Amino acid sequence: VAGAAAASKDDDADSFTKVKSKKTQKRKRGPDGADMDTDGPAATKRPQFPPISGDRLRGPDEMRKVAVPAHRYTPLKENWLKIFTPIVENLQLQVRFNLKTRNVEIKTCKDTQDIASLTKATDFVKAFVLGFQVEDALALLRLDELFLESFDVTDVKPLKGDHLSRAIGRVAGKGGKTKFTIENVTKTRIVLAETKVHILGSFQNIKMARTAICNLILGSPPSKVYGNIRVVASRTAERF
Repeated sequence: VAGAAAASKDDDADSFTKVKSKKTQKRKRGPDGADMDTDGPAATKRPQFPPISGDRLRGPDEMRKVAVPAHRYTPLKENWLKIFTPIVENLQLQVRFNLKTRNVEIKTCKDTQDIASLTKATDFVKAFVLGFQVEDALALLRLDELFLESFDVTDVKPLKGDHLSRAIGRVAGKGGKTKFTIENVTKTRIVLAETKVHILGSFQNIKMARTAICNLILGSPPSKVYGNIRVVASRTAERF
């Protein structure tokens, strides 16, 4: 009986066939590339279109308006020639100050070459209206990688009364010392207007300056903030 049972076990073992695991099949299939479809739509070449001429691309004349607050009328009047000249001569746009609506109006014309000029000119005027020097705002016309960022001190921490005044004082520093240090280390320009903070610079530099200002608002001592931004600035300098 024992011999018959052993024989039946051997027969059962022979009747089972070994199945290959799926993992090994997948591994083998990858290098061969048998199941990869390389002739599909992904492999087709990207179509090449010739650039469209400025005449065909330009539609009706576009206009942008920048509102000027009352405290910026006098600086605008004094620096009008410095603002007017690059917009008209370099960007070939039309510009005027509307006395009724108190807006600077910028408009394209038939001489406008680049469509992006209107946006650049608007950013330039907006930067001046926010309180930046004309020389600093001009960088927006010359360089493409510059941006403007604005935020409120109370967005970082909801402060009131003397606490708010102290936070703004920490950001500015004695005689503007802290603000100048942050500007020089991060290669940005900063304007403090009441509770508003405006930063002009490249994306990476704005990020560094914003972090430093937020830490000051939250109560960090300036010496600690200086150390942090210097470390970050040296890291970015090594990276590039």
